[in-house]
Amino acid sequence: MRGRAPVLRGMRFDLSEASGALGDLGTFVPLVVSLVAVVHMDAGSVLLFAGLFNIATGLLFNQPLPVQPMKAIAAVAIAEGLSPGAVAAAGLSGGAFVLALALVGGVEALEKTIPRPVVRGIQLGIGLKLLAAGVAMAMGTPWTAADGRIVAVIAGALVLLAERRRRFPSALLLFLAGLAILAWSSPGVFRGLDVGWSGPILTVPTLAEWRAGIARGALPQVPLTLLNSVIAVCALSEDLFSGRGIGTRKMAVSVGLMNLVGCWFGGMPACHGSGGLAGQYRFGARTGGSVVMLGAAKVALGVAFGAAALALLQAYPDSILGVLLVFAGAELALPARDATTRRAFLIVAVTAGGILSVNTAVGFLLGLLVAIIAPKDPAEPG
Repeated sequence: MRGRAPVLRGMRFDLSEASGALGDLGTFVPLVVSLVAVVHMDAGSVLLFAGLFNIATGLLFNQPLPVQPMKAIAAVAIAEGLSPGAVAAAGLSGGAFVLALALVGGVEALEKTIPRPVVRGIQLGIGLKLLAAGVAMAMGTPWTAADGRIVAVIAGALVLLAERRRRFPSALLLFLAGLAILAWSSPGVFRGLDVGWSGPILTVPTLAEWRAGIARGALPQVPLTLLNSVIAVCALSEDLFSGRGIGTRKMAVSVGLMNLVGCWFGGMPACHGSGGLAGQYRFGARTGGSVVMLGAAKVALGVAFGAAALALLQAYPDSILGVLLVFAGAELALPARDATTRRAFLIVAVTAGGILSVNTAVGFLLGLLVAIIAPKDPAEPG
C-alpha cells in the first residue's frame, strides 16, 4: 500500500487532487472579495457555506464540481449596490425556480431541445471569456513588482512545462508561491488577522428586497444558471468522465438546494460553473476528494477568521490568480474542437461570438437561431 493516496468511496486525497482543488480560485476569490467589500456580505458566512457545499457535492458526486458565486447576481449586486437581503432574495428565488424546474422535468426537456453545437458554443464562449479575464488580471499588474507580469509569465511557463510530467501539482505550487509573494510584499496582512467569528446571522429579506432581488438579480441569473451551471457543466462532466457524467436533473437539484439552504444564513448565491470544473480538472483534480479538501479549508478559514479573512483574500496576488483563470478558460474551451463540420462550427462560432460581445443568453439565442435555419451538411445525419 506504500505510495498510494488515501481513498474514501473512490475519492483520492493526494497532491494532484489538492492541486486541482485550487484551479477555480481565479474565479472564486475576486467575486467573493467584491461581494464582501462592496455589498457587505459576511466573509465568514460566505466561506462557511461555500465550504460545506464543496464537501457535500464532493461526497455526493465524486467529481471536482466547483461551488462558485452566481455571476449575474454578483455583478448586479456589486455594480448597483444591492443589500445583503436583496442578494439573499435573488439567490432564494433563483434557487427555488431552478429546483422546481428540475422536479417537474423541465431541465431535462430543455437539455434535449438544445443542439449539441450550441452547448459547445457556450463552452467556447465562456472559456474564452475566462481566458481573457485572466490575461487582463495578470497584465493589470506592473512588470517588475513581486506581484507582477514577469511573475505571471513564469507561472504560465511552469504550468506548460508541467504538461511533460503527468499529474504534476502545478496549481499547488503556484498557490504556495502566491502565499510567499503575499508574505514578502504585504507581511502586515498576516499579522493583522484577528482570530474569531461571531457565526452566521439569519437573513430575512424585506418586501422591497424581495422585489429588487427577483427583478434585478434572479431574472438575469436563471438563464445563465440553466445554460452554464447545469447544461454546459453536465456536458463537460460527460466529456471528462465518460460513462459517469452527472445528469442535468441532479445538477439542477443541487444548485437549487444550495441556495435554498445557504442564502438564509448569509451564504452567497451559488452554482456549479463549467469553468470551475474545467479549471479544477486542468490542474489535476479527478475525484470529489479535491473539493472535499478545498471545502474543509474554506470552512476552517471562515470559522477561524470570519470577516478578517477578507484581508487575506483581497491581498492575494493577481498575477497568480490570472494564470489560474487563463488555463481554466482554455480547458473549458477545448471540447468545442469536436465541431468538425461546417454547420456545427458556424453554430459554435456564432454562439461564442454572442457570448463574448454581449452575454450568455444572447449567444445562446443566436446559436439556436443559426441551428434552426442553417441547412444541414450533406454528410450530417437526419
